[in-house]
Amino acid sequence: MQQTFTLRLLPSEAANANIVQQYAASHLGIQSNAFTGYQIRKRSIDARGKQTWIQLTINVFVNEPFHPATPATIPLRNVSASANKVVIIGAGPAGLFAAVKLIELGIQPIILERGKDVRARRRDLAQMNKEGIVNPESNYCFGEGGAGTYSDGKLYTRSNKRGDVNRILQLLVQFGADEKILYEAHPHVGTNKLPQIITAIREAIIDCGGQFLFEQKVTGLQIKDGIIKAVTTARGDMFHGDAVILATGHSARDIFQLLHDSKILIEAKPFALGVRIEHPQQLIDQLQYHCPSRGEFLPPASYSLVQQVDKRGVFSFCMCPGGIIAPAATAEGELVVNGWSPSKRNNPYANSGMVVSVELSDLGSYNKYGALAAMHFQQAVEQKAWNAGGGKLVAPAQRMVDFVEGKVSSTLPDCSYLPGLHAASLKDVLPGFVHHSLKQAFKEFGKKMPGRHGARGYFTNEALVVATESRTSSPVRIPRDAETLQHPQITNLYPCAEGAGYAGGIVSAAMDGERVAAAIHAILQPS
Repeated sequence: MQQTFTLRLLPSEAANANIVQQYAASHLGIQSNAFTGYQIRKRSIDARGKQTWIQLTINVFVNEPFHPATPATIPLRNVSASANKVVIIGAGPAGLFAAVKLIELGIQPIILERGKDVRARRRDLAQMNKEGIVNPESNYCFGEGGAGTYSDGKLYTRSNKRGDVNRILQLLVQFGADEKILYEAHPHVGTNKLPQIITAIREAIIDCGGQFLFEQKVTGLQIKDGIIKAVTTARGDMFHGDAVILATGHSARDIFQLLHDSKILIEAKPFALGVRIEHPQQLIDQLQYHCPSRGEFLPPASYSLVQQVDKRGVFSFCMCPGGIIAPAATAEGELVVNGWSPSKRNNPYANSGMVVSVELSDLGSYNKYGALAAMHFQQAVEQKAWNAGGGKLVAPAQRMVDFVEGKVSSTLPDCSYLPGLHAASLKDVLPGFVHHSLKQAFKEFGKKMPGRHGARGYFTNEALVVATESRTSSPVRIPRDAETLQHPQITNLYPCAEGAGYAGGIVSAAMDGERVAAAIHAILQPS
């Protein structure tokens, strides 16, 4: 007999298999020796009250051998002799999972990545952090795996309607991720483990007959009679395909410019812009778990905050417990920050993007750039941040209370951002409405996460405000037909995922890549 039910346990209890088994036996009203084993189906943390609990949903085996379910393996085919080929521009989550889906469906993918493989890419990231030098083709955004490879590796999404989340998680396990991601309420891989998983996906694509080419920056689209036939690269190579998937990510400004110059329809799109906030992780633990120390049985705490200020949204983005702030610029003269965590989330800081909605009505004089108005607005803020930091990716920063009170901080606390910080007034960096919205929101967040018994809370000068978090999503949308997923003007061109404005994050991008691959298969190989 098997039964599935949920237990509410203390963190120390949930970490002890014998205690879990005792509670399960008591729940079922049976002797513990009749209980042969259990498998976790879902695990979540409930920290809403004074006591933090673990919600553990388990499948138990009673009076029968324990046979835990194993993750499903999705079979892949050899497509080296396929009659159909699809060119995929970009090797981020969308491009990789589109390629895997095409292989599963019997179509050969040809992946063109402007950057380097994950191993070679590390040297360019080290140069960014140590010397403040940006390689425009190899950085935190460009290279194998895209921005996701060196991101926090968060795998939760609200985009269930766009695809099968469990299938994406199963594929990640198939390529080396820990099985825990299948049952954790907020699954997370960690930036230290993602490169090996990305490498395994690439090797599988090549083993199945797909092509995977690095340092092949697409610079031209070969279109005849409204149909895309091939793409050309900076090396002078041409790649033909029955379809082209455009999965270039939200930072490929040259692709947006190429489409605009080629009179291919694109649209300015609202996005969000703000800063990175960094607190001591211990403080966030105390505020969220309502205790002096989280102990050994709870993970570093996270938070999610949202506030309306004058009918404008301010919200946390990509919160990274036990993480670091990293430089995410893709060109010299621009300052962009992002955040990530290793799998253990064991750094002493907690950081999160804190961003403000930017609407098309906010763009003002940038409207002269037409469909690229939001992109140029975003770029101008990044350039101001670079100048305020003084160059070499040094970031302008303020303590949080100083930010609200309009003071340049006399000192800055230790920070995880390796290129370094420079005390500056962020009022001179951020658009006025962004600065105002953040000031008001920080005070409200202090009320939502107050300290106990007069102790410091979220709103504290121990927190750092670092500019600028500006690559939350694409400032451009590349339109596509709702049914065929093709561009409305260009047959066989498939805009995809974050760079086209249809996804946000690893899982939703991967699902959109699979969805586009399935749409291509329906046309090329109809049943």
